[in-house]
Amino acid sequence: MRLASGDWALTLDPSAGGLIRTLTRRGADILRPMPEGSEDSLESACFPLAPYANRIAHGRFDWGGETFSLTPNHPAIAHPIHGTSWLGEWMVRDSREDTVTLVHAHKANMDWPWSFALTQTLHLSAQGLTARLQITNTDTRAMPASLGFHPWFARADVTAISFAAKGLWLGDAEMLPTEHTAPDALGDWSTPAPLDLPHLIDNCYTGWNGAVRIARRDGDLVLESAGTPYLHLFVPQGADFFCAEPQTTMPDAVNRDAPAPLEPGATRTLEMTIRSA
Repeated sequence: MRLASGDWALTLDPSAGGLIRTLTRRGADILRPMPEGSEDSLESACFPLAPYANRIAHGRFDWGGETFSLTPNHPAIAHPIHGTSWLGEWMVRDSREDTVTLVHAHKANMDWPWSFALTQTLHLSAQGLTARLQITNTDTRAMPASLGFHPWFARADVTAISFAAKGLWLGDAEMLPTEHTAPDALGDWSTPAPLDLPHLIDNCYTGWNGAVRIARRDGDLVLESAGTPYLHLFVPQGADFFCAEPQTTMPDAVNRDAPAPLEPGATRTLEMTIRSA
């Protein structure tokens, strides 16, 4: 499925995780293109994160007086990661040339013991992409609920990035948070800096101001997500991509800084924009 507006074009795959396969501006890859024929979400250009973002350590957590245990949901990763919706099927509810609305329903099971419904809207304009993700608790009990987006930016034309944050969670070898420290512990992002700093792999920034400027040779970009306090930065050295992920909570949040309960019938929303600067 394809969307287009002005200089921007997007392809997506509702049947496999509601994911974006490509996002281009003037024909140049803004997000890393998904390999032709691949259905692995971890090879996609972007996918939604719900009902939790990043990892839950060993899949165990306490909530509402109960202890829950989830099994790993990807063979390459030891801990359950990124929720359930990125591995599920979405359906197209509405579509136009520049906009599509996708829906996904989850029934309580061993992967996530609460029922919920998701709506994802992708809209292209002359400025870029706006992605909106909304979760509704369709269960009879309050649930923890976190949201995020996982864009994989093409790195070839990127010269620097910059953003403001108040703190940083360092991660261990299993990419679980271990220590909260100053935001410049792995490099100062308050001014534009290249993505070739040592030890910058997978870490979560706190108190993020909701904007990342991405300097590119063909014209700068801005990633925005208002009211989203966490930015997860994933920069494998030598890779042709990097990820700047707006998330409503930190990794392993249910065991550390649990999200506010989402009551039955209540909703929670996250919006992300990727646009020309």
